[in-house]
Amino acid sequence: MRHTLSVLVENKFGVLTRIAGMFSGRGFNIDTLNVGPTLDPSTSRMTIVVRGDDSVLDQVTKQLRKLVDVIELQDFNENQSVDRELVLLRVSVNPQSRAEVMQLCDIFRAKIIDVQRHNISIEVTGDESKISKFIFLMEPFGISDLTRTGKIALARRDE
Repeated sequence: MRHTLSVLVENKFGVLTRIAGMFSGRGFNIDTLNVGPTLDPSTSRMTIVVRGDDSVLDQVTKQLRKLVDVIELQDFNENQSVDRELVLLRVSVNPQSRAEVMQLCDIFRAKIIDVQRHNISIEVTGDESKISKFIFLMEPFGISDLTRTGKIALARRDE
């Protein structure tokens, strides 16, 4: 089972190292990790996706809450958050396949960000299922490079 944790931390030197060290020291595996600034320059938001059952999640959250630099921790259950991932990929094309790749980009609302003679670089954002399906459909053309941001999430709030 995958769990998405949103961790608000102090934006200080060494915080990422301490949090990653907590995971490795206790044998927990991080599926994806994303860190970025918030509106407040003194804080950063970490989105961490971990695999494990409820007991693993319980241990991870208890250990994270013990860390001095952790301000707030949220475990997002389904429908409690909106999430996205960004992927950049380079796909091989030839004159016959170029139009089909571009058509799939239109269907998935992906952006073509660079066009070369033998490849196209594409940016696609969405939830994990959309990203996986797009990558699956691009594989027959030949993906020569790919990078993913990992999941980022934001709590749903009706304020």
